[in-house]
Amino acid sequence: MEILGPEEWRGRAEAHRRRVGAWLAPHLERRRRGEKHPVEDFLFTYYSYRPNRLQQWHPGAHVELVGAREYGRDYVDTERGATVDVDGLVERRRASIEWTAALLSRTASRPAQFGCFGMHEWAMVYRAPEVRHEAWPMRLPADAIAGIVEERGVRCSHYDAFRFFTGPARPLNVLQPARETQHELEQPGCLHANMDLYKWAYKLSPLVPSELVADCFALARDIRAVDMRASPYDLERLGYPPIRIETAEGRAEYAALQRDFSRRAEPLRRRLLASCEAVLGVSV
Repeated sequence: MEILGPEEWRGRAEAHRRRVGAWLAPHLERRRRGEKHPVEDFLFTYYSYRPNRLQQWHPGAHVELVGAREYGRDYVDTERGATVDVDGLVERRRASIEWTAALLSRTASRPAQFGCFGMHEWAMVYRAPEVRHEAWPMRLPADAIAGIVEERGVRCSHYDAFRFFTGPARPLNVLQPARETQHELEQPGCLHANMDLYKWAYKLSPLVPSELVADCFALARDIRAVDMRASPYDLERLGYPPIRIETAEGRAEYAALQRDFSRRAEPLRRRLLASCEAVLGVSV
């Protein structure tokens, strides 16, 4: 059990609130005004973690906070303060933690693939009468977008991206991902698999430290920007110059960014898996 004195844990909690507050404030202001941002708001709308929960700080499992009695839900008091109720949480969430640990482990065990070039976003608007971000124009006419999808094909291994493909686009994908095959298909070069580290981090909270959740959020935020820059949407006036994956130069730029995200994701995935193993008491 790691022991944190009041000054140390309160300092960490305040540093976390300041860090995530810089991300939260613009989103909450846009929400107050009824505005939407296709890049910056995605992590708050697609994922289910509410802003107030992201802002709350947790030390993670096996840490005692001196002087922190009645710290909150999923905590138990100790003689000196409070600590996460690891036994109670694992009893209630064991199946979910084991599922997540297996996904993290199997994804990490595979070689990274960098040949998809972000075509999943194109498949989401392929021959579609309506698109998700209807307030923003496309960089190319609908027929040109369809032609590029048909010429290049789609190589998406991520189920939660694939499920947003248009009906006509699904047969063009070389794989047909399903929730049941997620453990067999996810690989560490996938932008969405690396973005989802944020989801696994907050689903494991408060068993993982909030600094790790925030690290995963920061990565996911950067990935989302590249995801939309490589899409057929024109977001240049929002400050997102396009990555023209319809060209050889654009595909090379995308693959280089994809490799960098894969490198950044690797230690985060390893830390999340180690947290799962620590509370489960097993090596996955």
